[in-house]
Amino acid sequence: MEIVIPNDVVTAMKLPKDEVERELRLDLAVILYQRGVLPLGKAAKLAGVTKREFLEELAKRRIPRHYTERELLEDVAFARGE
Repeated sequence: MEIVIPNDVVTAMKLPKDEVERELRLDLAVILYQRGVLPLGKAAKLAGVTKREFLEELAKRRIPRHYTERELLEDVAFARGE
């Protein structure tokens, strides 16, 4: 899928041209994660960053992490070496 953004919109953005795509991907990923549309891993992939970097971005924007009971159980099992 490709999203076309008109040149005048890109020009109006107060970002260096080489940062526009990166910022748009990151913003879209954050919004979709925040709305519960994408899980953490897929949102990080969309943003083009690691899960850790994406979590840091969420923290910077004060967006709470969605953390389910299932994820907690998986983390506990991992910590126990199971």
